[in-house]
Amino acid sequence: MAARTQPVLAGAVTAVVGFASSFTVVLAGLRAVGADARQAASGLLALCVASGLAAAWLGLRYRIPMSIAWSTPGAALLMATGPVPGGWPVAVGAFIVSGLLIVAAGLVRPLGRAVAAIPKPIAGAMLAGVLLPLCTAPVRALVEVPRLAGPVVVAWLLLHRYARRWAVPGALVVAVVAIAWTSAHAGLGAIGLRPVVELTPPSWNVSALVGLALPLFLVTMAAQNVPGMAVLVGYGYRPPFTAALRTTGLLSVLAAPVGGHAVNLAAITAALAAGPDAHPDRDRRWIASVTAGVGLALLGLGAGAATALVAVAPPILIEAVAGLALLGALATALASALADPAGREAAVVTFAVTASGVTLVGVGGAFWGLVAGCLMLLLFRHRRPTEPASALAPASAPAQAPAPGPVGEPEPVSRPAAGRPG
Repeated sequence: MAARTQPVLAGAVTAVVGFASSFTVVLAGLRAVGADARQAASGLLALCVASGLAAAWLGLRYRIPMSIAWSTPGAALLMATGPVPGGWPVAVGAFIVSGLLIVAAGLVRPLGRAVAAIPKPIAGAMLAGVLLPLCTAPVRALVEVPRLAGPVVVAWLLLHRYARRWAVPGALVVAVVAIAWTSAHAGLGAIGLRPVVELTPPSWNVSALVGLALPLFLVTMAAQNVPGMAVLVGYGYRPPFTAALRTTGLLSVLAAPVGGHAVNLAAITAALAAGPDAHPDRDRRWIASVTAGVGLALLGLGAGAATALVAVAPPILIEAVAGLALLGALATALASALADPAGREAAVVTFAVTASGVTLVGVGGAFWGLVAGCLMLLLFRHRRPTEPASALAPASAPAQAPAPGPVGEPEPVSRPAAGRPG
């Protein structure tokens, strides 16, 4: 009996951890690009349902634990981008285009390979530049609202030390208690606690397509889909990458008019369903990913309540919880950006331009950071180094460092034994 329920319990944990760890990032990102409270609640519900449908379909179809989630780095990109010319309808249009690009990557193999071939230092540096301003929010919150932020940070530190998986959910619980204590008379019913579906007719303009749709596509591919695939390969599976891109891209397009920005292969929580803790038999772990999808869809029914809670909280406190959730992603992105000595200068340029938050001709810093880093690589790729690469690397570095793990996810402790591909 225990063996039968093990993948179900693992899937339930995956759903709870995935939702609680980053729903604040999603809500903050949607609000940043122009959504009101009801539209943000609708977007969160759409993402939960779309992720659940994709996980259930892929798991049942291929019998592989292909966990699906919303794009947390993509939501962080929305926070960093801020209001777009044309408002929320234009943001929705950008979400649709990003989803179509993901579908195209699944249909046109050279496009998918081209995105996967973006140099890791550049991709990591762009993501790190997007995340940096958000990850400073806990520090700013400790200065601005110390009585509220202090217990949240302490809870995160203690749980990160003794129960790392529950660090962000635990910090969120403490934040909820603090918000309820200080906002007892705020009136959560002003937004409504029931599920909300708000349809927004999309609009398009060039600046949003270049400054939001394209960076959202690249960040979702480089920081979610590619690392998520790497996790599955690391556990001995042979997942259908193009089918996953077509499925998640199509569901992203369908979720966009009701506010969803992107769904994709999970990178942060992928190992919870694909690892041996889900089930000793690797051919039974798909049950965990399907259960996680169903659980996430059910948790989406609470999107209205989550949005109402966020609405009455001090904005800096919500940003602080989101920043704590993204610290692991920032660490992995920086490690990826600086791992290769030959690409460090280009990575630093990408990081600096992206983190600056500049907007040029209506296009945000993430796109310009990517452009600047790629130009640096092209400009100096034939330059002869003035000193050996070994002199640039730390003395203790191995000759061939392993590829960095997925964003926000620690490397598996051990690789599973080889077996029949899933």
